[in-house]
Amino acid sequence: MFEVRGSINNFAAAVRKVPGLELVDEEELDTDDADKAPVAYLMVPDVQALRELQSLWDRWLRNLPIAAPWRNVFALLRDLRPWGPADRVQPDDTDVLTEEIAGRADTDLVKLEIELVFRESDRFAQDREEAVRTAIVGRGGRIVSRCRIADIAYHALLADLPVTTVREILQHSPEGIAGLEPVMHIRPQSVATTLELADSSVPERGTEAGQPGNPILALLDGVPVAAHPLLNRHIVLDDQFSLEAGALVAGRVHGTAMASVIIRGDLNRPEPPLPRRIHVVPVLGAGDAFPDDRLIVDMIYTAIIAMREGREPTAPDVLIVNLSLGNRRRQFHGQLSPWARLLDRLAYRFGILFLVSAGNNTRSFGVPAFATRIAFEDASAEEKSRGTLRAIGGIIADRRLLSPAETVNGLTVGACNEDAVLPAHRLSARLNVDPYPNLTMSNPSSALGPGFALSVKPDILLPGAREHLRVVRNDTHIEVDVAGPSRSAGIKVAAPPRDGRENLDGFTNGTSAATALASRTCHQIHDALEAAYGDSFRSLSHIERAVLLKSLLAHPARWPDEAATLIRATIGPADGRQHVRQKDNIRRFLGYGVVAGDDAVACAADRATFWAAGTLERDKVVSISVPVPAVIGGQARPHAMLATLAWFTPVSPGRKSYRSVRLKLLEPDDIAALGVKAHSNQPDAKQTNRGTLFTRCWSGSKAPAVSADMSISLIVQRDPDQGTPIDEPVPFGVAVTLTMPGVIEIYEQVRQRLAIAQRAPRGRV
Repeated sequence: MFEVRGSINNFAAAVRKVPGLELVDEEELDTDDADKAPVAYLMVPDVQALRELQSLWDRWLRNLPIAAPWRNVFALLRDLRPWGPADRVQPDDTDVLTEEIAGRADTDLVKLEIELVFRESDRFAQDREEAVRTAIVGRGGRIVSRCRIADIAYHALLADLPVTTVREILQHSPEGIAGLEPVMHIRPQSVATTLELADSSVPERGTEAGQPGNPILALLDGVPVAAHPLLNRHIVLDDQFSLEAGALVAGRVHGTAMASVIIRGDLNRPEPPLPRRIHVVPVLGAGDAFPDDRLIVDMIYTAIIAMREGREPTAPDVLIVNLSLGNRRRQFHGQLSPWARLLDRLAYRFGILFLVSAGNNTRSFGVPAFATRIAFEDASAEEKSRGTLRAIGGIIADRRLLSPAETVNGLTVGACNEDAVLPAHRLSARLNVDPYPNLTMSNPSSALGPGFALSVKPDILLPGAREHLRVVRNDTHIEVDVAGPSRSAGIKVAAPPRDGRENLDGFTNGTSAATALASRTCHQIHDALEAAYGDSFRSLSHIERAVLLKSLLAHPARWPDEAATLIRATIGPADGRQHVRQKDNIRRFLGYGVVAGDDAVACAADRATFWAAGTLERDKVVSISVPVPAVIGGQARPHAMLATLAWFTPVSPGRKSYRSVRLKLLEPDDIAALGVKAHSNQPDAKQTNRGTLFTRCWSGSKAPAVSADMSISLIVQRDPDQGTPIDEPVPFGVAVTLTMPGVIEIYEQVRQRLAIAQRAPRGRV
């Protein structure tokens, strides 16, 4: 293991100049970890190679001569050491395991996930697994389950181990399981994120029939109450893991709520259900918990393979998968989880858009701005907002994404403080405090970015209910936690039976509900495209449709101006010249912005949205011509051009260049003719270039100089591949919007210019 001094990128460049030396992985650090050295990993073929490497390092430390390439590498190191027992158990996991074994008998069994160093050779991998298996059984433990997925370089065991052995692991004993050479990581068993439901009542609406045909959306979640009148005939239940029988109907909260939001949206807003049924695969069992005899990575992999591959795929047309789930025991701290790696690989392999919840952090936190509850309640709206935001900004490193929200190819969804609660019902929330009155902002509990390689995460925000805060204690200042959902602040959903009453509804909140709303919106975008373009849209390949949906769902995302201004002023930095760092703080809270679901689906007379989908070969570019409507010419009024590019990248697990392919939109040479420039409230161009989503907004109020038949050319460029060149074409989707609010001829002029019939060819408005 290399402990790096300075930039990890500089170190990687130096490593590439050493023949035969290759980095396996690395931790990408953000500014919250400024005191922690970046870490990089190198897999060596045998003990002799390790000894030679350590010998070179020792010579360097003693100022003895070594070859120039090695000098350049070592000059960037703080330390070099073998992977050992202390590295195999992370501090957060140590805390969880210490708490889990406290007060328990030495012979009690504790479940652990033991991830092995991945070996390409099946025979070698089997030998290494057998060595670990023998050590576990020899200490009175047993293997519960195993999983090896070569596609994502994952090899893990789920094991029961006695408390004495767990204590040995925590003590970093080289003679224990943590000292075994094949072991990479030891973690407590994954625990599912939870969902709270409140204020149950009998719903007013009955059921309608979902249209026949194969589902295009799958929900991997808890067991739903499939017979609920709000869900009945809208669900295809695929109980692959036989979890339905063990899940009490009254406890089927998570799956029922998420299916309800996807099918019907927030029940406080009367909307028609989705026309197609959805495919539901339960991966949560009794008590809405992960089964204790399977690795969750194995379950997700098995579920997707069954849906899309084999002689009789169970859901061959699925291209949207909702994962309102996460491992609440694993925050993202730079290193991709196996679950996230799995989603990235499956997205590219099968053409699936995974929508993943960012996760919720409901731990209480101090708000130093207020000494008492009364002071908090009586503060002005601006004082409440500033005080809450400053408090969260001070603990931002403790409120990170939950695995697998760091996915590179998937869209990660955070929760903003919006819902459809009636004003009369909102009044009953007066016992708690609205931290952001009259302000659209990420909810206090919504997990914060950034993502892998400092990419923008969460990608988008959707309504997760207007979260209120509850004062739980005060000393020198108050401490608050997040009040649960209620009729006064919640997303209304179908609920399982309670207290002898059946077919209820209730209220929930958080990123799980926001993700379900995102999935519903994505389905509606698909339906709108299919209705408008028919076979021209359906003829796109599966993966092209999935990545096009990704771009169109993220396309309407915007930073709320007032929220962005508040974050700049409160968290800073105060120096206005440091706008990149200011935007870095804004994107942690807001991602690319809040998605207005109606804008994502509906047309408007004063805007025209274009789309294109295709594939891009290595080192190639593609030009997209965007016709400019003549009606905007000469009008000095606010207008904008917005562009969103999305793609699925091949991934290289275990390599520095994990995201193998990078695309970007080049700024049009003639953009100035439109009288616009880059909008100030959006991620910096270098920040938006770190994931698989690239967005730009150009806006202004000067009169555009529009010539006859004028077009703007947008260039999609595929940068040189990082690491080993990728010969495969990369799928991409682009969405572009031209808008001048109030000028209602825009859409019609563009439609006529392109001679679009009711159903248009691929890549049009």
